[in-house]
Formats: sequence, structure tokens, C-alpha cells
Amino acid sequence: MVEELSPQCSRKGCRAPGAWSLLWNNPKLHEPAYRKTWLACDDHREYLTDFLTARAFLREVTPFRAPQRDGSA
Repeated sequence: MVEELSPQCSRKGCRAPGAWSLLWNNPKLHEPAYRKTWLACDDHREYLTDFLTARAFLREVTPFRAPQRDGSA
């Protein structure tokens, strides 16, 4: 059986639920339309945003919405 983990903040050591999606890419490695996602809790949104912005990686910040489970297996 595979354990499902709840989405949590991407800040090292933080286990808080993810509240924000930080969409980013590294233009030296990725196509312009490609997006990677980090999740941030309310406490670490600014820290992670600043980290990605300083490297010119941040593309967009949106509220995080967990995928809906349809109940099929």
C-alpha cells in the first residue's frame, strides 16, 4: 500500500500545509512555457518568493488548490 502525503510547504524543515503555489523555471535549463511548482505556507511565502525572485526564476504566485479526488481506483 502506498501512503499518500498531504501537500506541504517546500521550505526546508517546514511541514505546514501548502497554501500558495509558486510557479517558476530556470531560463538556462527550461523552455519559457515550462513551470515547476513549489508550495509555500503563509509563513514562508515571502521567503520562498524572495529566493526565486533574486534568481529571476519566479513566474507566478497563486493560491494552492489540492487536486480533487474522484474516488475511482
